[in-house]
Amino acid sequence: MIKRKTKTTRQKETRAAVVQLKATGSALKNLAAAERQIDLAAAEGAKLIVLPENFVYYNEKDLLAVASQERKQTGLARSFFAAQAKKYGIWLVAGTLPLFKNGDDSKPYATSLLYDPRGQESARYEKVHLFDVRVQSTGKSYCESDSYQPGDRAITALTSAGMLGLSVCYDLRFPEFYRLLVAQGAEILVVPSAFTAATGEAHWRLLLQARAVENLCYVMGANLCNRDHPSKPTWGGSAIIDPWGEVLAEMNDEEGYVIAAIDRQRISTLREAMPALDHRRF
Repeated sequence: MIKRKTKTTRQKETRAAVVQLKATGSALKNLAAAERQIDLAAAEGAKLIVLPENFVYYNEKDLLAVASQERKQTGLARSFFAAQAKKYGIWLVAGTLPLFKNGDDSKPYATSLLYDPRGQESARYEKVHLFDVRVQSTGKSYCESDSYQPGDRAITALTSAGMLGLSVCYDLRFPEFYRLLVAQGAEILVVPSAFTAATGEAHWRLLLQARAVENLCYVMGANLCNRDHPSKPTWGGSAIIDPWGEVLAEMNDEEGYVIAAIDRQRISTLREAMPALDHRRF
């Protein structure tokens, strides 16, 4: 079920959307599914759209080959994202891709690219926290560092919707990382994700709301869905949270998108009334 809250758009508001996808083993099918949702969200007025983590090359085993194919901006996914951003005149947070950096081809980074309305790559964030865990409730183990190198920088980028703080999935469990983004001016925290069904059910919305409330920021979580997948179930539950922790829009376990208004004036008003960020002692 999709939950929506609509209101009259004010001058300082920007409509923003999170897209939820059920990824397949075909990059072309995954991009076509994303295109359908981008088209619908843009038609509803979205000027900022966030896509899920790792949806293009989902289940791809040879990430070195993918990173080589996507080395240039003419790569299959990178050229698609640029074309979509330019076609609809939107800011697009393009999930993640495995990309090399600085001539180091030993192992890629899980990289989230931000595209501006001209279709240019405006910012690049390499996922800092890699998911190397054993999920107790299912017994499944994950070791993202087998495939990726960790990034080492917190990245913010100014858009027409406000200052974005870029993050990915497992980053959500590290509040100090988001404080660093806020110290760099972040007003909207974007979280392309592929949260597992077990951890998502337990903590996904809780963590989105916590990061929103403690930082007085909007949080946009775009997740993969497919809770019934036999080996890699993902939670879905994509949502947009306001700086007071209110869920403005939320999905269940279906493909689609939800849209809400980002109101920068609300951020300012709440931060003035509750100046917790100024009251920090450590």
